[in-house]
Amino acid sequence: MSSLGDRIKALESLGQYFNSFDENDPKYEKLVLAIEKSYQNNGWFRKEECLKAIKSWGIALKKEKIEKWLAKYELPENKNPKTIALVLAGNIPMVGFHDLIAVWISGNNALVKCASKDKVLIPFIVNNNPIFKEMTTFTNEKLRDFHAVIATGSNNTGRYFNYYFSKYPSVIRKNRNGVGILNGRESNEEMEGLGRDMLQYFGLGCRNVSKLYLPKGYDLNQIFSSIYPLKSVIEVHKYANNYDYNKAVFLMSNYDFVENGFLMLKKDEKISSPIGCVYYEEYENLISLQMKLENKKPDIQCIVTNEAVPNKISFGQTQNPALWEYADDTDTIEFLNNL
Repeated sequence: MSSLGDRIKALESLGQYFNSFDENDPKYEKLVLAIEKSYQNNGWFRKEECLKAIKSWGIALKKEKIEKWLAKYELPENKNPKTIALVLAGNIPMVGFHDLIAVWISGNNALVKCASKDKVLIPFIVNNNPIFKEMTTFTNEKLRDFHAVIATGSNNTGRYFNYYFSKYPSVIRKNRNGVGILNGRESNEEMEGLGRDMLQYFGLGCRNVSKLYLPKGYDLNQIFSSIYPLKSVIEVHKYANNYDYNKAVFLMSNYDFVENGFLMLKKDEKISSPIGCVYYEEYENLISLQMKLENKKPDIQCIVTNEAVPNKISFGQTQNPALWEYADDTDTIEFLNNL
């Protein structure tokens, strides 16, 4: 069994490997092939999306950030490692990787069931590192012989997980989305960042902004003009097909919405919106809005704004979470340490 120090060094080395990625460098030939295979397996995972994920992990796994992440925990050497079952999501590339590295850091072993849509990159990374490979087993079969489980899925699968894993210590994650609060005083740079928060990974991530809260009388053209540089998203066939389909549904249903040819804005109280669309609501004051969002907390993954809101995220940063920014605000390391 590797030591905690060895595992931390292995994560640092992985971060350096990601940060220095060069597709023309022979040492990255196998990773390039894995990226190509990932796209063949899932048409949403273009090379651009896979490289965004790799770059984000390269930033997260810098030595000083790993040290900051782990500083608050007591992490004695685990002499009795447990097997932690991981059911990973597959909406964006490597979305379940944080759960996996948390299991490694805690000194436990991982029994991993990858999503069918994201079954290439994570196994490739694990199988090319002897320390992580020793601690990880991948399976496509029914999960057996484990001590605890971390499972991520939709609201429907979440209900199934709660039933199926009821006898085990568990972290069950369901649908969540990012929301944005605008006040009309955002800079051009912040608005461009908001565009990335809405459209990066085609809006498929749980941290993507799918709902905007706007002050009364806000001019929606401010949003459209600021995200115009991202118009090439409509050239991606899968996105364009979904955009056209959802637009047709809105038209046939006589819904009111506005669009700019690659993004629709629709007034709606719901948080989660379909591909190619972002919902919005108007608000009167920040205090009442914060109370409203508190009631919707189980549906919200993150809040992007320049207002003085607790745990806010800066515009343009929703897809670059730090290691200590846990999904659903559930501290995975703490959960694992208390088993």
